[in-house]
Parts: sequence; structure tokens; C-alpha cells
Amino acid sequence: MSDLPKKEQLYELIRANPFISQQELAEQMGLSRSAVAGHIASLIRERRLLGRAYVLPDERPLLCIGAANLDRKLRTLAPLQMGTSNPAGASETCGGVARNIAENLARLGLPTALLTALGGDAAGQALQAHAEAAGIDMSGSLKLHGMASGTYTAVLDAGGEMVLALADMALYEQLSPAFLASRQPQRSAAALVAADLNLPLDSVALLLAEARSSGVPLVIVAVSQPKMARLPADLRGLQLLILNRGELETRSGRALPTEADVRAACLELQSQGVQDIIVTCGAAGVYHTIPGDLHWMPAHEVDVVDVTGAGDAFAAAVCWSLAQGSGDLTEACARGLHAAALTLQSPHTVSPALSADAIASAVHHAEPQ
Repeated sequence: MSDLPKKEQLYELIRANPFISQQELAEQMGLSRSAVAGHIASLIRERRLLGRAYVLPDERPLLCIGAANLDRKLRTLAPLQMGTSNPAGASETCGGVARNIAENLARLGLPTALLTALGGDAAGQALQAHAEAAGIDMSGSLKLHGMASGTYTAVLDAGGEMVLALADMALYEQLSPAFLASRQPQRSAAALVAADLNLPLDSVALLLAEARSSGVPLVIVAVSQPKMARLPADLRGLQLLILNRGELETRSGRALPTEADVRAACLELQSQGVQDIIVTCGAAGVYHTIPGDLHWMPAHEVDVVDVTGAGDAFAAAVCWSLAQGSGDLTEACARGLHAAALTLQSPHTVSPALSADAIASAVHHAEPQ
């Protein structure tokens, strides 16, 4: 590299680490910051870089923000009996809503980055190594030495359905507005941002405010009924909210037993600023908004091996479809349902069978009326 002109050396350093600071560039190249700034300005004029985030053309990633956990699964070997000991099998895998979405997106062939918090323990090292091996950019994630990484423990019955889950995710309180502000160039460089509600309320509000001003599409994925409290009242700037029926009931403050009730709750959310909503209903299927109404799509009928990760695969495939430039939510949900079906039939949180080819041909069979 030393034989290259200084501007070309700088360009190669940026290609190796698009989030490198001007000070780091100056120190590595033995230049002043003003000289570095001059070379960067020249590269921007030449359209070899796109703006102050040093985005390389055609390489804008999808950015996931939220949890990356060590998932523990305990599955009973016979029908579950409460109040007594049950024979069970145990396994550990990488999980977390944002991390799962990121791995699914990477499997679908898109450049993908993850902003999360990792502890300084063996679990944190394993989570980072696994993500990087899957092709996920972890360069912006927060490393917290002296803290334990997030964990999620699920108890599944013999049929693979979740009976109970316990989550230790206090670590993600460190994904604060100040931390997100420190990663603003990386977030501005994204083609789409998908955030889960493990983030603090103020951090979600910051993402919404920036989506309103930047125009970068924002998708929020709910994670549980208790964490619906982290969704702000003002939802302007939110392109898509993905949540299940129970989470919608929590947000609405009432039961939603009928389709008319779900429709009314979605209209309320849209009046609060969100553009579109997808309501997942487990094995039954999904609703999604269309102008002034809802459209229903049934789920695939499959032999369930494990439900863990199916909702995250659905969300990832929806984001993948939107990132292709399609605003057709029916098509996006068809792809999502196909990805969820593949995941339900796999013992893995992210199905090895998932690929762009596997879901690209998934088309809806019923048009909205």
C-alpha cells in the first residue's frame, strides 16, 4: 500500500473499515486531520464515497439494533407436568431478536450489520465469533467488560411449543441514546434499520426522530408484552411495526377477540404515526395493513420441530423484501411466512435451508380486496 498515492491509501483503509475516524486515519497514515479531510472531500466529489459516513456505493447494509443473547432451550421428553421434575433435553445456541434477524438477513445474501451489547465473558466472545462467521458486521457493537452477556432460557413442551421463557437482558440498557449517537455515521449509512424493543424507551424515541429527518426506513419488531412499554406514544417516522396479537392488545389496553377489533387497534396505531403494521398470530397466520383496512394471510401448515426463531425469520424476510425496493406488504408477508415455515421445521434458531432463492419465489395467492 505504501507505493500508492496517499488518497488511494486512505481509500483502502476506509474500504477495510468504513467506520474508521479521521483521527485514526491521520495517525495510521502520518498525515494531519486537515489533509485527511481534504482527501475524503475529494473522494466524495468523485462519488467513490457517499457522504460523511464513508459509504461505499452499492454496499449499504441493513442494520439491526437490539439483543444478541445466549439462548438456552430446555425441551421436555414427555408431556409437561407442572409442579414436578420433568425429563428434558438441553441445548445452547446464539439468539436474540436483532441478532436472529441479522443472521437471517446475512443468509439471504444482504450486507448486514448488528449494533448490540456484549459482555466480557465467554458467551460474548462466542456471540461475536458466530456473528462474524455468518457475515455480520459487528464493528459498532458495544463491549462491556465486567458484565455478563444477555441470556434467554426457553422451556418447550414435547411438541416444541414454548411454555415459559426467562430473559436476563439488563445489559441492553447500555444501548442508550448516547451510545446510538456515537454510532450515528453507521446508522446513517444503512439502507434500512430494524430495531427490537429490548432497547430503552429513549433510544427507540431517538431512532424514530432520526427516521423522520433522515428518511432511512425504520422497522421496529416487538419482543414481548411487557416490553411494549418501550414503544413511544409518538410513532411518526416508523415505516413498519411488527408485533403479535398479544402485544397489540397490550398497546391498545384491551382484548382484541375479533378481526374488527384488530382493525380498529391498527387504525389507532396509524393515527399515532406508524405507516404500516403486521400483526402475527402464530400458527394461524398474519394480518397486515392496506390503505384503510387489513389483509389476512394464513400460515403454512408444517410439522413443527421448534418454534424458536420463526417470528424473527418472518421479520427478516419482510425486511429483505422491503430492501429489494418492493412496497408490497402482501408479497413481503408471503416471503416472511415461507421463511417462518422453514424455521419451524428446523431444530435451529436460524434455518440452514433459508436462502434468497428459497423465498424469492414465494408469492401471495390472495390479493387484498
